[in-house]
Amino acid sequence: MRDEAFPPDALTEDAMLGGRVRLLQPAHGYRAGTDPVLLAAAVAALPGQSVLELGCGAAPGLCCLGVRVPGLRLSGLELQPGYADLARRNLAHNGLDGIIWTGDLGSPPPEMKLQSFDHVFANPPYFEAGKRIVADGGDREIALAGATPLAEWVTCASKRLKPRGYATFIQRAERLPELLSAMSGCLGALELLPLLPREGRPPRLILVRGRKEGRASFRFHAGQVIHKGPRHEEPGSRYTDRFEQVMMQGAALEFPAGRV
Repeated sequence: MRDEAFPPDALTEDAMLGGRVRLLQPAHGYRAGTDPVLLAAAVAALPGQSVLELGCGAAPGLCCLGVRVPGLRLSGLELQPGYADLARRNLAHNGLDGIIWTGDLGSPPPEMKLQSFDHVFANPPYFEAGKRIVADGGDREIALAGATPLAEWVTCASKRLKPRGYATFIQRAERLPELLSAMSGCLGALELLPLLPREGRPPRLILVRGRKEGRASFRFHAGQVIHKGPRHEEPGSRYTDRFEQVMMQGAALEFPAGRV
């Protein structure tokens, strides 16, 4: 648990979205990768709408979403006070306004419980506590493996949504049954978008979206390929054309159209 704020000499500044976002991150500890960028790109928010990120960390997702869609009302909830402070600094660093609450999603701050949102999104820890080798650094371990069940993340998101609002999650593919089970209990119109690391590879990550009071049937979309070629090659990421636009140009990662 990171309680104290990060001093300036403990931080690095890193570019996201081709430099459109400048993110302050701890030099040692949990550092954001591509996952919050992909998640933020998949949130179908419109200017003027309200969004809430659960477990926002240093706010890479909120920053990417706020830069992509100007005029959003941004909010985040973060368990670790040190990262909540860094999230506030990153919003200001990128010219964004927003509210970051510090607290546990199982017992959110009273001010947050009084509000509802058009979109709630989250990147819950990918591993269950006690079922993996522990990462160095307590703050990094909290981000990677959490004791809070996925069902509790989903319940909190559903409670904070406006009627017909959307909840969007990114998670490891092997935890898809658990996530779908939790979402089907309180959200409808579920959609699954698998993310394939390369052509012919199974998905490592999945995006799942649900709608409060949604009634449309479940939709399993075709997998989207992130990288070109059969293996990683240096230099350069060699994203596919679509993901080059998402990762470097700030484009939306849209779920296929055609639902009501």
